[in-house]
Amino acid sequence: MQQSLYDIKQDGVPPRQVAEYYRTRAAGGVGLIVSEGVVIERPSAKNDPLVPHMYDDEALGGWARVIGAVHGAGGRMAPQLWHLGPRLEPGGTSWVAPPPIDSASGLRDWTLPRIAPMTEEAIADTLAAYGRAAANAVRLGFDAIEIHGAHGYLIDDFFWSVSNTRTDRWGGATLRERARFGAAVVAAIRAEMPDEMPLIFRLSQWKGIDYDAQVARSPAEMADWLEPLTDAGVDCFHCSQRRFWEAAFDGSDLNLAGWSKSLTGLPTITVGSVGLSSEFIGGGVSTPTPLDEVVRRLERGDFDLVAVGRALLADPFWLEKLRAGRTDEFLAYDPSMRATLT
Repeated sequence: MQQSLYDIKQDGVPPRQVAEYYRTRAAGGVGLIVSEGVVIERPSAKNDPLVPHMYDDEALGGWARVIGAVHGAGGRMAPQLWHLGPRLEPGGTSWVAPPPIDSASGLRDWTLPRIAPMTEEAIADTLAAYGRAAANAVRLGFDAIEIHGAHGYLIDDFFWSVSNTRTDRWGGATLRERARFGAAVVAAIRAEMPDEMPLIFRLSQWKGIDYDAQVARSPAEMADWLEPLTDAGVDCFHCSQRRFWEAAFDGSDLNLAGWSKSLTGLPTITVGSVGLSSEFIGGGVSTPTPLDEVVRRLERGDFDLVAVGRALLADPFWLEKLRAGRTDEFLAYDPSMRATLT
């Protein structure tokens, strides 16, 4: 039975139905569940009041129920720590994030007025908020932590040369220089985690405002991007593409995850329209060809894990059906499912 998120969710708090939602996917055989976006304690970290927090007692109590339910079903889970930064696309309500809006250089997009860039004080507070969120996740018993550093959100806003025009230590002409903020976030989080607890970093070339954007234009630039993050404590890169089968750079069929593994030697996760017959922004059901291709690349060693998003939103037993060869039973995904719990 589908339930509207706006009927059951509370401001910043994951309710009991969310625990059951994730428990069902753990019971369906998902090896590692990465949560919905969970925000740190900054005013403009979210674009919708229902986006859950990784701070305050009530929200943390909700997450304690979630991780308990997932562990009870034999699953493992990571929260995805979020800060939307300047890319505050409207959510499902008329709610507006309170100021200040955090950004690298005050560029929200090319049509909105410039806003004030983050000050040193705001950056320090943001790094501390990431650290507190990580400490809360560790205390609650999560099995790993994922940092969302993709899609034009705050960390990615510092990576991209178009959005980061700063001339202080948080900017620079090279990608290695612009990676300093992301590396500082990683270090702040890593300091609150046990050494054996995996830290995952989600990255992408594309942005919500520019699907053709490139943070790194070559493998050499990608090395400059990833090495500071690796040195700061990342254990695994979660590489987001619109279509996982597309090459990241000319001259090789390696996708973004394949290049990340080749350049760093770290495990990688691939994601991007896995399990869909149409692109990730649309709907559709699974078809054999994309699944065969992801298996081929996995067996070749391009990446170590495969993330499935929208197909699992539609069908909590997608993986169970795949393993049993019951692909004709896959349930179709529709974009409206992002506003419901099934």
